[in-house]
Amino acid sequence: MEFRPCIDIHNGKVKQIIGASLQDRGDTAEENFVAGQDAAYYAGLYREAGIRGGHVVLLNQADSRYYEESRRQAFSALRAYPGGLQAGGGINPENAADFLEAGASHVIVTSYVFRDGKICYDRLQEMVNAVGHHRLVLDLSCIKVEESYRVVTDRWQKLTDENMGEALLDRLSAFCAEFLVHAVDVEGRAEGIEKELAGLLGNWEGLPVTYAGGVHSYGDLEQLHVLGRNRLNVTIGSALDLFGGNLSWKRVSEICRKWSECTIK
Repeated sequence: MEFRPCIDIHNGKVKQIIGASLQDRGDTAEENFVAGQDAAYYAGLYREAGIRGGHVVLLNQADSRYYEESRRQAFSALRAYPGGLQAGGGINPENAADFLEAGASHVIVTSYVFRDGKICYDRLQEMVNAVGHHRLVLDLSCIKVEESYRVVTDRWQKLTDENMGEALLDRLSAFCAEFLVHAVDVEGRAEGIEKELAGLLGNWEGLPVTYAGGVHSYGDLEQLHVLGRNRLNVTIGSALDLFGGNLSWKRVSEICRKWSECTIK
């Protein structure tokens, strides 16, 4: 279990938001925290601590008046920690190389590989051709709909027909190196993890998966460790002291480093 830190950028600033509140129209979101430091500052902290595999995510769509400033912030973070961070948000075959050249270890993709609510394998193959499967992370963030979890795209605003589960992970694992899964219903709320989703992901024995959403205590971290069978990596945002919360990011890193050296049967 690895700690994968985050740098979320919205309207040109590092923020922590409630994921389900994000709206492209008007570039609005319910904010938990707005940083006074820039993205490169946080990248520098993670670099000095030797924490790799975190993600920098642009939360503005490409035609937003804030997009270029958010992109500039993202690039400053990638250049501050070359090879140490993944990058996501509006990635496609045409711009992926820009993020890799700026220093991203991987690019994170969701929306581009979907069409009409379903995975478009032609588009997915275009992404693989552009960057290689070894540098591609697929974001399968999802929400609970009745008895299943459904993948959402377009900055968590568009519901797809794809159900999260082992069949989907198996099907997509040939195209990527890792998966990133936000539990959107609890993302940014710091009120507890999505236990059912964590257990579902932890039962899958495949590529690395990073879970994000709801961790707000060390007890939550322990639950995720157990439910995820020590197979899940974790992202924590609003609950960290870095972003105004109560959890020490250094202690979280130490706990996860210790757990990464053991195995749950």
